[in-house]
Amino acid sequence: MNTFEQSNTPAFYFLAWASFAVASVSMLIGIAFLPTMVWIKGFLALGYLFTVTTCFTLAKTIRDKHEEQRLINRVKDAKTEKILADYEKGVA
Repeated sequence: MNTFEQSNTPAFYFLAWASFAVASVSMLIGIAFLPTMVWIKGFLALGYLFTVTTCFTLAKTIRDKHEEQRLINRVKDAKTEKILADYEKGVA
């Protein structure tokens, strides 16, 4: 049975983190220089912080579910392979 394990390159990780950093810093600078009252800036900054943390949580949850499905599928594949091997032994 051939399994293909996909892995990301270091360049991809760098790009992901760099784009996250640029987007976050740009958003925070934009909020800081917004021509409005301080309490409104604070509200926007807290909203942005909440959005970022929920994005990380959502990504982790989706990844965990995907890994769980991969494990379940591997167990099912192993059971199928065992049944086929037992069947082939009985036929031969």
